[in-house]
Amino acid sequence: MKKILSLVMVSILGGTITLGAYKAFIEKEQKHVVTESKPATSFIPTNYKTTHSNFIAENIDFTSAAEKTVNSVVHVKNVTTSTGQPSLQDLFMGRMPQRRQTGSGSGVIISPDGYIITNNHVIDGSDKLSVTLNDNKTYKATIVGTDSKTDIALLKIEPGVDLPYATFGDSDAAKIGEWVLAVGNPFNLTSTVTAGIISAKSRDLSGQSNQSFLQTDAAVNPGNSGGALVNKNGELIGINTAITSQTGSYIGYSFAVPSNIARKVIEDIMEFGNVQNGILGVRGGSLNSGYAEKLGVSETEGFYVDDVEEDTGAFVAGIKSGDIIKKIDNIYIKKFSDLRGYLDTKRPNDIVNVNLLRNGVQKNVNVTLLKNNTLTLPNIGIIKDTKLKDLKPYKVKKGVKITRLDSQYDDYLRRDGVNEGDIITTINNIDVNSVEDVQEIIKNRDPNVPLSVVIINKRGEVHRYGLR
Repeated sequence: MKKILSLVMVSILGGTITLGAYKAFIEKEQKHVVTESKPATSFIPTNYKTTHSNFIAENIDFTSAAEKTVNSVVHVKNVTTSTGQPSLQDLFMGRMPQRRQTGSGSGVIISPDGYIITNNHVIDGSDKLSVTLNDNKTYKATIVGTDSKTDIALLKIEPGVDLPYATFGDSDAAKIGEWVLAVGNPFNLTSTVTAGIISAKSRDLSGQSNQSFLQTDAAVNPGNSGGALVNKNGELIGINTAITSQTGSYIGYSFAVPSNIARKVIEDIMEFGNVQNGILGVRGGSLNSGYAEKLGVSETEGFYVDDVEEDTGAFVAGIKSGDIIKKIDNIYIKKFSDLRGYLDTKRPNDIVNVNLLRNGVQKNVNVTLLKNNTLTLPNIGIIKDTKLKDLKPYKVKKGVKITRLDSQYDDYLRRDGVNEGDIITTINNIDVNSVEDVQEIIKNRDPNVPLSVVIINKRGEVHRYGLR
């Protein structure tokens, strides 16, 4: 008993000495350090109530949006036939080996009777198309129409029963930072759902200002193309189309055609058989600090009008060179892809309200969009439909007018006697009287045979060119 009591007393004494030493030396030293430390940065207001890094995500229920979408997203299988490298035996027998290739992507059912939207590149060159639904039923698919410019295609299957389908949302109303789901079939897996946010709007990957994508950080991989990008309500706000990657797989960002553009394209295909593009009739570029300094303007955002095409809606409405377009129908225009993206949702004869700056003064004008009657003819330049006044000086009754020479061949053509305003009368020995005539000839041409173009200048000289 005495030994136990002694052991307890020794323990108490040892603890007292240790605590005293801590108070006298260690704790005192720590107080000294805190007292002498100084803040490395200025004060930043902070909300300490949010302590969980996934707080926002945990308060959004993605299950409802996923349930609305997975059954409307399909797997698209594309079988193409290509010509392989011939062997000596093939050459001797006079035959060309055929190789069948299979590609795949995704699609979104947009009507109960089996209309499906996907990417043009998913079905391009197909000999045989099939669509597999989320319940593993497979149907033969036919192509209703395509638009390579926006990379949108419309397919049709005959299911015999009503199908679940996606509801279009308003992509213009989508906001940067908004949560979205990407639904598709990456790596031939069915109905894969990934989540992310909208990282940016009106992205142009081509550098030619002819694209306007929604950018998201939801994981999109090969096979997701043509699949759905939906908001938290399950509304379709985009068609997943592209990724930027050095490996071919997702590394951070993906891109989708906005639903307002996709919906307009398929409505045009269903109603007209092709896409109806309404043009404003201006040429120019996006403003930035360097361009603004060069032009001598103070604005660094907006679309600067360099030139207005004659006989267009912008010309009639009085838009002038030097104007800066800031808004169209309350859509802010910070760069050309904003303008391009919004106009891609419009048709000929639609009226838009344009808010612009002219010499620092705001002005609003209503512009009626017209059908695009211009076309870029390779190696020649931009051509457009003619009027009687255009043809009269050339003493011809038909033809299309050159409005701008190709910058690469400008000097050569001018030295040869060809200038803006000169008339193209025939292509491939076919008389042309409109841009549509030219488009039809190009569409039906043999790609291995050069285009034969006849041009008449103001002196009545005839020039013939062969164009690849």
